[in-house]
Amino acid sequence: MNLRRDPFQAIADPTRRAILLLLATSHTLTAGIIATNFNTARPTISKHLQILTECNLLSQIQTGREVHYTINAAKMKEVAEFLEPFRMLWENRFNKLEAVMKKHKTT
Repeated sequence: MNLRRDPFQAIADPTRRAILLLLATSHTLTAGIIATNFNTARPTISKHLQILTECNLLSQIQTGREVHYTINAAKMKEVAEFLEPFRMLWENRFNKLEAVMKKHKTT
């Protein structure tokens, strides 16, 4: 059963975020290699990979009997573009706070 999944729900899980970070540095890995990086059962990692794939955050590449996972850069860019206004908002607020603190510190 394929459920329509939300990428933001997917990246809310720390293990899935760790998988994305791992693939960001390794580019492409099999499920077995990904699983060796975690202290959890391999079927659990497979479920995380399934969720990330259903959200289109990961792509699967079949090479013989092995399935390699890689980050779907286009979908990650969509997520980043959605978050950008929020990043800018908070950066602006922190800059204002820093200016107030500097002003208060010198007086």
